[in-house]
Amino acid sequence: MIIQAANKLQHINEYYFSMKLKQIAQMRAEGKPIINLGIGNPDQAPSTATIDALITAAANVTNHGYQSYIGIPELRTALSNWYKKTYEVALQPTTEVLPLLGSKEGISYISHAFLNPGDKVLVPNPGYPTYTSATYLAGAEPVSYNLDASNNWAPDFASISESILHEAKIIWINYPNMPTGAAGNQEIFSNIIALAKKYNILVVNDNPYSLVLNEGQPVSILQTAQAKDVCLELNSLSKSHNLAGARIGMIAGSKDYIDTILKVKSNVDSGMYLPVQHAAIAALSNSDEWHLARNNEYKKRRILAYAIMDELECVYDTNQIGMFLWAKIPNHYENVEVLTEHILHDANVFITPGFIFGSNGERYIRISLCSPEKDLQEALIRIKNTKSSV
Repeated sequence: MIIQAANKLQHINEYYFSMKLKQIAQMRAEGKPIINLGIGNPDQAPSTATIDALITAAANVTNHGYQSYIGIPELRTALSNWYKKTYEVALQPTTEVLPLLGSKEGISYISHAFLNPGDKVLVPNPGYPTYTSATYLAGAEPVSYNLDASNNWAPDFASISESILHEAKIIWINYPNMPTGAAGNQEIFSNIIALAKKYNILVVNDNPYSLVLNEGQPVSILQTAQAKDVCLELNSLSKSHNLAGARIGMIAGSKDYIDTILKVKSNVDSGMYLPVQHAAIAALSNSDEWHLARNNEYKKRRILAYAIMDELECVYDTNQIGMFLWAKIPNHYENVEVLTEHILHDANVFITPGFIFGSNGERYIRISLCSPEKDLQEALIRIKNTKSSV
């Protein structure tokens, strides 16, 4: 290159799954029949009504131009109605809902909208790596806070110094949690909101998993008293409506926060494709029966994921929410990568090592339920046949 990369990239590598997918593609090109149990990429179809709405809208020749940066009113209303039905949270569709090209976009936009160089950002450990990378890209400094199995993966801010809390601008949380599957609850939310009010910190809850394998009432931080004063919530149709490739997400929160984020968003993207917006409107009206059928399929797959974890002598919580199974590896493995690389190269099965989510994931692995039963069954057979060689 004739110029050097920006200094802020010194802490950032190519996204782990981007690198691993290239490795898997190369191994498959060499004739190895890799089964990928690593990534939460829904393989079930969207609802028929969603597909029909997309096709109908795409067939209209007037629907292919640039769109509003804030989405069509019908989509914002549909998102607002969905929040009311799902979470019993009232949102003003004109001012408190901002559609996104996937919620990952929102992580970046929120970071750029509110962070200055040197600001501190509290990120969960273990947690979604994008919280950390987006912080670095905004020129700010991530500071980890601990999640621990002994506390049911609730945030532990006791180890964060007063000086850091006074400097922090954003706390990232993620309930229901990925990668751990912990549900989260109003006590956690109330404690975080109290902390945020005390130290003037913006809380952002990333909430894409609340409809997946959740036997209880879906939770939103915006259900909590005074949440809109200090909180934003990201949500997405990727996992809950099988629309990962369509890139449909949202930010919910008070008008002042939304307007500030829009200053960034409107200078970066050019709106969501109109047929996709119509598809999203249809998806948001999916029946309870449709969601139940999706979850029933995941339940069948989870039984096989349990069997794989049992074969590997791992320990896991059966009350996890979401499309993954998170488990602790036994002590006789030197480290998690010894196990996952053995499984990849000897059994031709890719399972995610927990270290990519932070140091508190270093003794954990994660299996995605986004593969058909036959693949999970085959993975189990292969792992049984190769386990003895670890």
